[in-house]
Amino acid sequence: MPVPGCGPPPCIAAGRLPAAATGIPPMNRFEHAIAAALVVAGATAGAVHAAPPAIVTPLMTKPLDGYPGKEALMISVEYPPGAVDPVHRHHAAAFVYVVDGSIVMQVKGGERVTLKPGQTFYEGPNDLHTVGRNASLAKPAKFIVLLLKDKGAPVLVPEK
Repeated sequence: MPVPGCGPPPCIAAGRLPAAATGIPPMNRFEHAIAAALVVAGATAGAVHAAPPAIVTPLMTKPLDGYPGKEALMISVEYPPGAVDPVHRHHAAAFVYVVDGSIVMQVKGGERVTLKPGQTFYEGPNDLHTVGRNASLAKPAKFIVLLLKDKGAPVLVPEK
């Protein structure tokens, strides 16, 4: 059935419906389409930039006999797909062992490395951890960290 004021059916397929058919003036339909596209683009961009946080689980804490005021802390870190750590310091010697998936690590002045299961990484007490993220946007990653640190000191200190 033809739409009044439209002409032959190809105008419908081309999206050129007359105002009488939609109740919306043609310019407003265009503006609505642009606004909808911007909303979708904004929502998508927000989703891309809102990386999920790492899930940190303490496994064991032990005072280091012979090293007064020091302790060892072992943690499990799970990166959901797309997870990214903020730039930070540990103020500790950190020994990383990858269990599952793939992670990307780098300290300031060091080489960026992609680590797979069975591979290790070291961060010194004065290192600035500039890159820590899941290498995959589709699969989770898991690693174990042994931190040798001052007793009671925080695990991670975000860089300002």
